Amino acid sequence: MSGIQHASNQSIKPFKSSEEYLYAMKEDLAEWLGDVYSMEIDVNNVLEVLETGALLCAHANNVTRVADDFVKSSGPTEIQLPASGVTFVSSAHPTTFLARDNVTNFINWCRREMDVLMFETDDLVLRKNEKNFVLCLLEVARRASRFGMASPVLIQLEQEIEQEIREEMEDLPAQPKPQRSLINIQNLDEMVQLLISRCTCPSQFPMVKVSEGKYRVGDSNTLIFVRILRNHVMVRVGGGWDTLEHYLDKHDPCRCTSLSTCLDPFSRLQSPERKALSPTLFLFP
Repeated sequence: MSGIQHASNQSIKPFKSSEEYLYAMKEDLAEWLGDVYSMEIDVNNVLEVLETGALLCAHANNVTRVADDFVKSSGPTEIQLPASGVTFVSSAHPTTFLARDNVTNFINWCRREMDVLMFETDDLVLRKNEKNFVLCLLEVARRASRFGMASPVLIQLEQEIEQEIREEMEDLPAQPKPQRSLINIQNLDEMVQLLISRCTCPSQFPMVKVSEGKYRVGDSNTLIFVRILRNHVMVRVGGGWDTLEHYLDKHDPCRCTSLSTCLDPFSRLQSPERKALSPTLFLFP
């Protein structure tokens, strides 16, 4: 088995494809938070680390401090910046009233200061909707990156893609890609072809390479950007991310569980070029 096949099987087989993109985002958040706060955080314990709300509130205060430093160094800006932080109890234990109060304070800060996607306290504390919580935290990271806060790799990939689209639209010379992307891109097409090869349709579901990391898919030639995030092949569609495996499960006729789940790529998802310069949110069909 080639190294590419091994990596692909490692990342895909343990998950239902509908769960893999959430795992990939949690993994990215865990690594980012661990780096920012010098903590031992991984995909398996990230929700446990965050469920008391203490680190979330500390992060809100950190984002607020970075925003304040940005204004002091750069002057007035049209970027929406948080003006105040939150109070919280750092010693709160999981599932207690104090933990719930911390999480609620973070949610209120997100609504008041960042105007981002919302989640409810039980989405985190009782794991009722992990996706909403993860999307909210990523959106906070996305907005904070605009005024200098370190960001998860997914956000960096978004910025890289948006820069590429901007260069094409304005006919600007291409900027050098980060070394990380240059290394990953060498294996990307092989991993894409491995996933596409699983199609059993009489006529293979079309996915044509346009340039490095850019493909046209389906009969409508929808344009998508594809990147490697650790062991996951991620696809940027519209304003969000999905794994390529999950995307193909929804659009490749032979992989759909029923006709009702098979989607027209163009009817539900806009190409990145159509939404490149608009505010981005993580939205999944």
